[in-house]
Amino acid sequence: MTSTKRVLLCVVLAFLAAIGGVFVGRALLPQPKQPGAALHEVLHHKLALDADQQAKLKVLEDRFAVQRRALELELRATNARLAEAIEAEHGNGPRVTAAVDQSHAAMGELQKATLAHIFAMRQLLRTDQTSQFDAAVVKALTDGQG
Repeated sequence: MTSTKRVLLCVVLAFLAAIGGVFVGRALLPQPKQPGAALHEVLHHKLALDADQQAKLKVLEDRFAVQRRALELELRATNARLAEAIEAEHGNGPRVTAAVDQSHAAMGELQKATLAHIFAMRQLLRTDQTSQFDAAVVKALTDGQG
């Protein structure tokens, strides 16, 4: 066997081993839960939404996805400004303090928008659906605590 064939064989075997490792890792290791996954599960699979509720929910979710993305981009920008301030001041100077305040304001806006979205979704529900939704919201906010 020539050295070129040996190298090619090693590359193919390494690739196959890597793919196998990914599959084994996904099968054996627990996947981290996404924040709000339980709330999503309740909304889409446990509350038996009617067609009108589903259509209105889709509109809310589509609108919020755009808003959330914009707010997340703003948060990333404030974090970049914080990093620049830290690099420039090497301490807790006025630029760092201002950047921290901007970052907190951006986080607060994202949290307020998320809560407004949750309350808007709740308004779509019938009274027989709200207690299960409320429990999922509380669980999403308190998971991992205690």
